[in-house]
Amino acid sequence: MIKRVGLRPRPDQKYTVRPGAYAILPLKGRFLMTAQIDPQFDEVMLPGGGIDPGESPLQALHREVIEEIGWRISAPRRLGAFRRFVYMPEYDLWAEKLCHVYVARPVYQFADPIEPDHVTLVLSGSQAINALSNDGDRMFLQRFLAPRS
Repeated sequence: MIKRVGLRPRPDQKYTVRPGAYAILPLKGRFLMTAQIDPQFDEVMLPGGGIDPGESPLQALHREVIEEIGWRISAPRRLGAFRRFVYMPEYDLWAEKLCHVYVARPVYQFADPIEPDHVTLVLSGSQAINALSNDGDRMFLQRFLAPRS
């Protein structure tokens, strides 16, 4: 069973499943994040996004990280998944987002973000946790930062 975070689905609304891949990217004691600055909303998120038809989660992860923050990554390792029910205004879509979360090593930045209205942020763990716009991203980053016994 994949944990649901955020709002419960509305019983009167039909949702389209939208799988995606997202990355926790530790960099010298801080974390690479993406912020989408848009007239309708501002969001800070883990870099990543939707998995296109015919694409594997890892292919999508590499592509989305390049598009959103302009970085190459290596050694991705899956941490788990969560789902959330949201309206995506940029697609005019009610979606059940199935979010696969990975941790990966940032290798180098070779470009600025390609995605419109996206900027790259480098935040401390506590800054990132406070800034993240969705509970699922926050949950996974908190787990990643939790002391291991």
